[in-house]
Amino acid sequence: MNYLVPILVSLGCGCLLPIMVVWFTIRESMNKTNQRTQIVLAAIEKNPDMDIKELMEKISPRQKLLKEKLLSKLLWGSILGLLGISFLVYGLLIDYRGGMNPDDLIRIYFTGGILFAVGIAFLVNYRLSKKMLAKEIEAEEKRVTALQP
Repeated sequence: MNYLVPILVSLGCGCLLPIMVVWFTIRESMNKTNQRTQIVLAAIEKNPDMDIKELMEKISPRQKLLKEKLLSKLLWGSILGLLGISFLVYGLLIDYRGGMNPDDLIRIYFTGGILFAVGIAFLVNYRLSKKMLAKEIEAEEKRVTALQP
């Protein structure tokens, strides 16, 4: 019976968890779309002469600016990079003290390495995108400030 627990945990984390995340995300977006549809239908029933395009712009979610997207990449890169470094340091400390099963220690190193690599990838993506999209970000900021009174 003890050999089933790691298999079930691996299956749950590797298969079931991603499926549930995708299902919840799709379900949430469908609920938001249905709510907007109901609002538009109710508005059309009450006032058929209403400008639908203006109403849809008011109730639709705001698009993220390029700068906001870049800052979220910086945030996730920093978080994942620090988590990876902390796992690696934790593994080194445990390895130095010699108080863990070698298989578990390898898992800690592997997890830390993956987290660190993904964090570095986000940070590299942030730096490259910042350089490539500098003109677009500046134009977007000017457009947004021109729209605000």
